[in-house]
Order: sequence, then C-alpha cells, then structure tokens
Amino acid sequence: MNAIIGRPARGLAGGPAFAAGVLGFALGGFFDGIMLHQVLQWHHFLSLVPGEALRDIRAQILADGMFHVVVYLIAALGLALLWRRRQGLAGGSGARLLGAVLLGFGVWQVVDVVVFHWIVGIHRIRVDVPDPLLWDIGWLVVIGVPPLLAGLLLRRRAEPPAGGGYGGAVAAALAAIVVASGPVAALSPAGSTTVLVLFREGLAPEAAFAAAIAAGGRVAWSDPSGGLLAVDMRDGGSVLELYRRGALLVGSSAITGGCLAWTQRPA
Repeated sequence: MNAIIGRPARGLAGGPAFAAGVLGFALGGFFDGIMLHQVLQWHHFLSLVPGEALRDIRAQILADGMFHVVVYLIAALGLALLWRRRQGLAGGSGARLLGAVLLGFGVWQVVDVVVFHWIVGIHRIRVDVPDPLLWDIGWLVVIGVPPLLAGLLLRRRAEPPAGGGYGGAVAAALAAIVVASGPVAALSPAGSTTVLVLFREGLAPEAAFAAAIAAGGRVAWSDPSGGLLAVDMRDGGSVLELYRRGALLVGSSAITGGCLAWTQRPA
C-alpha cells in the first residue's frame, strides 16, 4: 500500500503529463494567433462580432492582444503545474510528455473550431470566402486531427522507463518554447526594423507621432485615425519607450506589410 501511495502519478490527470497537456493547449492557441491573425491575416479574434466600434482595426488588434494574454496565462498555469509535478519527471517518459503536448495542441484546435467558430460565431478560419465551413473542416483535418492521433499513439506506445528517462529534457524544452511564444506573438522579431504600434484610444495623432519619434523611431505609415503607426526602429529605437508613451500593442514587423494591406480590406 505504501508503495502504491508513494508511486508518482503517471496518468494524464495526476502527473506531469497533465501539465504538458495544458502547455500543449496553450501552444495551440499561440499557433493559431500567430499564424492566422498575424502571418496569414485570415481573421482577427472578433472578426464576426457585430458593432460599429469593432470595425476599427485598432479594436480588432487589441482583441488579438487580449487573446494572447489569456493564452499566456494558461501557459503560465501549465508551467506552474509542471513545476509542482517535477518529481515525476525523473522516472517519467519523455514520449508520454510529448504525447500529452500533442493531445493538448489538438484539443485546442477542436475547441476553437467547435466553440468559437460554430457555437459562439466570433470568427472563422477564413472570413472572406464563400464557404467558411470547408475551411474550418479542412483546418481540423490538417492541423487538429494529426496531433491528436500522434499524441494518442505516443501515449499508448510509451513505456515508463526503468531508469531516468528523458522526461526532464522534454519538459525543459517545452518550457522554453512556451516562454518564447508569448513575446513572438506580441513583439518584433530579432533583426527586424519596423513595428506596427497601436496606441491607446484618445491619444491625439500628433501625440502618437511624437511618441514614435521620442522612442527613437521614424513613422513609415499611419492609418487615417493616427492611432495605428508603422514605425521604423532601425536606429536603435526603444519598444519599452513606445509602451511608456501610450502604446497598447507593438506588433511583429516581419509581416507588417501584410498587416497594413489587411487594414485596407473592408471589415
């Protein structure tokens, strides 16, 4: 009985695998936000929510940012759970952890499509096509189902090793990926020079331009309201200074051109 009580929990609900599943769920959210909202520009989080206020690209970008904040909090919860269950990593299987991550990633895709697309209806995979349902189903088939199947296969085949295993290494790599995902979703990648800056509502256009200049940047583009700027930071400008002077979000610049093009589309 003592041996049973003292044995580290290996099930999905009781051990490190559960924490890995939570992290995989968060990674699924980061993947969707970065790829669909920023890189491919297929939708924003609130693309289909009615209301004149949400037709403003500033509101849409802010909603994307809040979505990433929530996903980052879920990732932080997963890391905290993984830390609390770290004793189970020494004898745990890295394959089981990886399987749990893939399961969590796939579960996010299912939850996103079923809940946010079909039940709540706040966006679709693509909002500018004649039949968005085909894109939703295609996304599930290509992005959602394979990690679910791979995760189930890994968890079924993985045998807990008699020795140390490599669970700790998988956990460390997973933590590093999650920690890096949040800044990638919100900040400019290394080596880029132009950032898309969304300033708080009510800030006058001349104040936004002055903030960009004071931060060491050069305004390359502005929307009609003056609250959304593309700022060239190649001369050593400070993103932190932008935030200090009223920026709400500083976006990834590797796809700034595509994002600016998206703002010209009808809402």
